[in-house]
Amino acid sequence: MPAELNDLLDDLTRRMDGALESLRRDLSGLRSGRASPNLLEPVRVEAYGSEVPLSQVGSIAVPEARMLTVSVWDRGLVGAVERAIRDAGLGLNPAADGQTVRVPIPQLTEERRTELARAAGRYAENGKIAVRNVRRDGMDQIKTHEKKSEISQDDMKVWSDGVQKLTDQYIKRVDDMLADKEREIKQV
Repeated sequence: MPAELNDLLDDLTRRMDGALESLRRDLSGLRSGRASPNLLEPVRVEAYGSEVPLSQVGSIAVPEARMLTVSVWDRGLVGAVERAIRDAGLGLNPAADGQTVRVPIPQLTEERRTELARAAGRYAENGKIAVRNVRRDGMDQIKTHEKKSEISQDDMKVWSDGVQKLTDQYIKRVDDMLADKEREIKQV
């Protein structure tokens, strides 16, 4: 039995690591002062009948400290790229210039810092939801094993406690990542 528990916990750990990595990518897009290509990483563009990452429809460059440019490869997608950046909730206002979309990075006002901290909070909450969904899947697997009489109720309790401890560790890591990002954003 313990080997099966370890297998379950290993699988859940791998999936929760994926949720943390996704959160790390999202938070890396929230840059405090300088322009960075990572800022546009969470942006998804409606193109060719599906949503694709911005990096698949154009190349992102940093021509100066407070400006990003996106060179869109397909002229027909310039409007979609502009709209996707504007609607991404990053507080950016892109402007098309031929096949290039210019994205000025606004000076960080106190209001903008608060807005970025709120966005970081939304990303963290999505990360917590992803971790909880993994926990729910693990608990469902445990209940299935118990219903099939593959494990006893005592084992079910031990397994459930293990999954809950793992979940608590990952939720704390999400909270720590959010606190670090908020400190970085609030730094003047």
